[in-house]
Amino acid sequence: MEILVSVIIPVYNVEKYLERCLESVMQQNYLNIEIIIINDGSTDNSLEICKRYEQIDDRIMSMI
Repeated sequence: MEILVSVIIPVYNVEKYLERCLESVMQQNYLNIEIIIINDGSTDNSLEICKRYEQIDDRIMSMI
């Protein structure tokens, strides 16, 4: 039985780096992960990026 690993990514106005960060986590060799994105009121496009990636990979959960 593999252990579930939670990766928590805090987000605040990081649209410039967010896609690279998410792609990196999604490509890890260990597959039994959940990716929790916590957006703390970003005023840039970070929220839209979070929502898009939540649709791409079912391991991603976005929290506002």
